[in-house]
Amino acid sequence: MTTRAVRIGGASGFWGDAAYATRQLISKGNVDFLVYDYLAEITMSIMARARQADPQKGYATDFVSAAMKPNLKAIAEQNIRVISNAGGVNPSSCAAALERLISELGLDLKVAVIEGDDLIARKEAFADQKEMFNGSAFPDLTKIASMNAYLGAAPIAKALKLGADIVITGRCVDSAVTLGACLAAFDWPMDDFDRLAQASLAGHIIECGPQATGGNFTDWREVAQQQAGLEDIGYPIVEIDADGAFTVTKPAASGGLVSKASVGEQILYEIGDPQTYLLPDVTCDFSQVVLTETGPDQVHVSGAKGRAPSNSYKVCATYLDGWRGGVMLNYVGVEAAAKARAFAEAAFQRADKVLRAVNLGPLTEASVEVIGDASQFGIQEQDIEGQVIEGQDYGALAPQDVVLKLAVKHDEPAGVGVFLKEMTGLSLAAPPGLSLFSAGRPKPSPIVRLFSFTAPKTSIDARITMGDQRETTPSEHFSAPPAIIRPSAPAEPVYDGPMQEVALIKLAWARSGDKGDKANIGVMARDPAYLPWIWADLTKETVAEHFAQFTPSRVERFLLPGFSAINYLLHDTLGGGGVASLRADPQGKTYGQILLTKTISVPADLV
Repeated sequence: MTTRAVRIGGASGFWGDAAYATRQLISKGNVDFLVYDYLAEITMSIMARARQADPQKGYATDFVSAAMKPNLKAIAEQNIRVISNAGGVNPSSCAAALERLISELGLDLKVAVIEGDDLIARKEAFADQKEMFNGSAFPDLTKIASMNAYLGAAPIAKALKLGADIVITGRCVDSAVTLGACLAAFDWPMDDFDRLAQASLAGHIIECGPQATGGNFTDWREVAQQQAGLEDIGYPIVEIDADGAFTVTKPAASGGLVSKASVGEQILYEIGDPQTYLLPDVTCDFSQVVLTETGPDQVHVSGAKGRAPSNSYKVCATYLDGWRGGVMLNYVGVEAAAKARAFAEAAFQRADKVLRAVNLGPLTEASVEVIGDASQFGIQEQDIEGQVIEGQDYGALAPQDVVLKLAVKHDEPAGVGVFLKEMTGLSLAAPPGLSLFSAGRPKPSPIVRLFSFTAPKTSIDARITMGDQRETTPSEHFSAPPAIIRPSAPAEPVYDGPMQEVALIKLAWARSGDKGDKANIGVMARDPAYLPWIWADLTKETVAEHFAQFTPSRVERFLLPGFSAINYLLHDTLGGGGVASLRADPQGKTYGQILLTKTISVPADLV
């Protein structure tokens, strides 16, 4: 146990993140822990297929080869402890590869493995479960690719207390790697929910790497125009005190920006109800979080509250649900968008004739998006006839260049193949201006869908292995958390002077992301005085209308008055989400930017 602040560096936000992050945090970060997040639901299915092909695979191999191999000696010399969910669906193989590397380098580091999350061998036992969000029936057992419970931080903390230098986990919640470090360092009891919520928030902020330090930031020019800009962006560090409060920062002399806005945006990223942020160890309430800039690239964070967690684990299964394929084509010149749509219509008509001829059945879903033609903003068709007036000089027309994205689904890979073949064969008969960047015809790929449900914690135990040591960590159980007390809505603004229509981007920052087939959009007012006007104008109904082109089934709205923010949750709006979607943006990453174009009516003298 320590009483001093602990510094934790977030060295990976996804499988494929920059390898230089580890070296940067070791050389400039003065960190006690390095934490790595590699996993997403789709990543688990990819790893499961890799394990099926090779029993020794199914983990993030670049964690060993790119993050650890060049840096292990420095990690050992500086007594930095490492926590990573790089184990994927095969944490024991990941640990074995790491132990071989440690031996080759002549180092003395202990590796602990945490397992128990992988439930694929028990899939029949859960066949009566219903999908937790839409109530659908359990998928065909023969098509399930992966099934993993989201474990928490308690087993990570126990492994560290047993003396592990490096902890490798399978599926755990993203923030658990940070909370586990704090539990081990400070020896907090598991019912100290406010501190657990604070540390979980710290983990949530750094789990996506440089998204907390100026990446994916609304005011991106503040980052890009710095001397050390995007190319050398700093990875996030949280310095956590024993009471749970923490400061977000980054390595000295690195690029990027740590500000109230950049940290606030990341808090809002991919959350649902901010007062019921469900984790295995704690139910978090982020609505009253306070952000304070205490120095250059330093933001102090406090005010997160916690309640007892659920007595169930969330479990996510991925399963095969047909096939998909698609292509992105460039169209350039006069009437580019009209030509693109005409080509798309012809491609679908030709494919439909061939599918009927070979008895493969129709396409189950198709998508056409003309990017650059405002299709992402709800403009479905241009007034094509009005674009060219008889006798008008073509040179007077504004030049156009668009990207045509075509995508389809079919129950069989051969059905997708028919469309891709016929679409490619039509290219020489297309309207002029068509071009391709890459040669060759794209191939069908499997559609992987997500099926989420809950399982009692009593049915799942985390197992810790470190050398000859074997430990089991049964879950603690708590009484149901108290009812939520919602914050009062901002008072309805009253003003009788001149009003002005202002784009939301002048009043707020925004960030968006996905939660399965749901998208969230977090909006943070640039000035607390703007919040009542934003709240009054951006109702659930007006947001639903602004995103009508994506057909959300409903919209929820949540207030976070602690840092003048609002979170919107759009249900059933991503076309299935992830690789189950045919959308150009299947994860809602652009939704925040789309909302920032909406105009808000405010007093003329307010802005």
